[in-house]
Amino acid sequence: MNKKKIIPVILSTMLLITSLTGCGGNDKNIVPESTVKEDSVIESTISESVTESGSDEAVSKTPESPTTETTENISEKDTARTLVIYFSATGTTKGVAEKIASVTGADLYEIVPKETYTDADLNYNDSGTRATREQNDPDARPEFETIDLDIENNYSTVFLGYPIWWGQEPRIMDTFVESYDFSGITVIPFCTSGSSGIGNSGRNLSEKAGSGRWLDGNRFSGSVSEDDLKSWILGLAI
Repeated sequence: MNKKKIIPVILSTMLLITSLTGCGGNDKNIVPESTVKEDSVIESTISESVTESGSDEAVSKTPESPTTETTENISEKDTARTLVIYFSATGTTKGVAEKIASVTGADLYEIVPKETYTDADLNYNDSGTRATREQNDPDARPEFETIDLDIENNYSTVFLGYPIWWGQEPRIMDTFVESYDFSGITVIPFCTSGSSGIGNSGRNLSEKAGSGRWLDGNRFSGSVSEDDLKSWILGLAI
């Protein structure tokens, strides 16, 4: 072959190889258009998901648990309720107390003397009986059985019942009111008797307690109806 013809052929071949090599290199760095779009969509979706998740968390975030102080305050509020507590030697005051508890939905509790009062102890005609001696001694303080109640912390209203003995509250009631702090508690005395009124017994108990918000009390017969008790209670400034 003529040398003049060989040289152009060689140059043409070299140019073709170079061109093919360059195209091959560029193909390795080119991302197909469909792939670019898919990656973009995925990235956008992830971004939107994170944003929406953060937004939902902000909207539906569970409130923080209450602090100990808040829990205690709620507990105190929820357990503040009404109590009907009474002393009854013959059962008459007990019957009225049960009716008041029924009308109000209150808790009911009896003050039980450590030494039970017998019929002989309550003989009004014998000046030597136990009850007569106690009522004639303003310093007498008969004991009662332990009361399994947290009256001071769990109750906001207390109906306090007792019979009238010799025109006064039984001395065991003096023992009771002097045993508790009634601060922040509304106390409503009520009593039962054959004929005597409540007299100064409510005021006496209030003075001996020295604490609490004491309302005027009332005297009832053992046959008082729940309707009458309901009317009385509705008229109280509790």
